[in-house]
Amino acid sequence: MHCHCELNETTKAYLDRFCIILDDMIHGMTHRALTNSIADNFIMQMIPHHRAAIEMSVNILDYSNNMQIQNIASNIITEQTKSIEDMLNVQCVCSSIRNSQCHLEHYQNRFNTITAAMFEEMCNACTDNNLNANFIREMIPHHQGAVEMSGNVSQYIICPQLHPIIRSITVSQTRGIARMETLLASLTGR
Repeated sequence: MHCHCELNETTKAYLDRFCIILDDMIHGMTHRALTNSIADNFIMQMIPHHRAAIEMSVNILDYSNNMQIQNIASNIITEQTKSIEDMLNVQCVCSSIRNSQCHLEHYQNRFNTITAAMFEEMCNACTDNNLNANFIREMIPHHQGAVEMSGNVSQYIICPQLHPIIRSITVSQTRGIARMETLLASLTGR
């Protein structure tokens, strides 16, 4: 997780909290009892993913005085808090839509591939004493994972109420990735 530099105490404290958040997210996303509803499974897997983004954003807000980072983190907190509320509001209806065993297995296999790549990228994100850049390098694969998970669930029969939530996740996180990539380039001089 390092970029070959000595980490200062502030960076270590930031990273300690990030590692706890990441571990909690991985556990929350992968240790759920799956149901026979792809929509229900998606919601149960996406909620801990969103909660991690909120906690990661709170973590960087404790350290960063960069207005662009503060704005990005605040937007993540607002958007993903609303998305969690929206998913919880439709979960009961969505869980009534059942899927075939074949579709459940295909959905879960793709989910496992997406999340394994996301977890690895987040765990191995380059870390130096630039906390703003660290946050972006951690959050970009997190957002990419959400976009890919949304694309995965969209291939199956799910409740109609979930479609606008999925579109919102895809649009907001794609926009967020572009914004963070631009900011990362300016923060790192690349």
